[in-house]
Amino acid sequence: MKKYTPYFLILIVLLLVQALVYSQNKDTLNQYFQDKENHLKKLTYYAFRSKYERQRIDSNTIFLNILKELLQIPESFYYPFDSLKSDISLLSDSKNTFRIITWNLPKNDGTHLYYGFIQRWDKKNKQSAAEYHLYILNDVSESIKNSPETYVGSAQKWFGMLYYQLIESDDYYLLLGWDGNEKLIQRKFIDVLYFKSDGTPVFGKDVFKMPKKNPKRIMFQYSSEVVMPLRYEEKKHAIVFAHLSAESDDPYLKEQYQFYGPDGSFDAFIKDKNKWKLVEDIDIRNTEGNYSNTKKPNPKNQKPLYQPK
Repeated sequence: MKKYTPYFLILIVLLLVQALVYSQNKDTLNQYFQDKENHLKKLTYYAFRSKYERQRIDSNTIFLNILKELLQIPESFYYPFDSLKSDISLLSDSKNTFRIITWNLPKNDGTHLYYGFIQRWDKKNKQSAAEYHLYILNDVSESIKNSPETYVGSAQKWFGMLYYQLIESDDYYLLLGWDGNEKLIQRKFIDVLYFKSDGTPVFGKDVFKMPKKNPKRIMFQYSSEVVMPLRYEEKKHAIVFAHLSAESDDPYLKEQYQFYGPDGSFDAFIKDKNKWKLVEDIDIRNTEGNYSNTKKPNPKNQKPLYQPK
């Protein structure tokens, strides 16, 4: 029978005790997250659904502070917050290096307030351990009226919106977002996110190829009464969107976006090396090849296909 030295036996006991403590701590932390998530879920009714604006704002402040407290704990990065996914957006990259969380708060005048966080694990090199960072997104879009497409912002000066899809593109990310804007006009965006060498996030980047424009993000403005498709098709490496136009040829309606809606045609941004090239009048019925090779004539004098929300 094999004999073990006292030192070896002590080592085994210490390892078992350490594993037990780790398991207990993990269970305790997970229970803590669950309890806080339950509290947050109860707050969503008042923060997002109350008919009283003051109650929505006050409840959202509590919601924001509790979530911030949770997200400051590195292990929260891996907690799914499943019960909150109908109220807030949580998007992660495929390598699980960061997660971006956003949500909107509707106001009585038809405008919206936006809130968010970025959680990120930053690994400097192979020898160093990854560092955890939490960035609070501070919405300043109200002060950026004339140049949303050329604005470059930081986490502290974020052009706020609700992100609903994340697209990975080499050394940066595209984010499809929605902005309720105001009662008559809503907006959608193709935003750009990248991280500087020190790990800090930046919104807005020159990655689009289109005639006579050099935008840092793409903006679409249209009537609050219609639906505008904007989606990423992974197999074609294309961001497909409905072409918007005024509901009639009346020149007085030009850039009166409360009268704009989908006109039945579609355009796309196609991945071209490390840029995204605009291709107009694509045939969305095409199931093979690339949209850049399957152009479709733009229907003339066709009224917008207004759809209910």
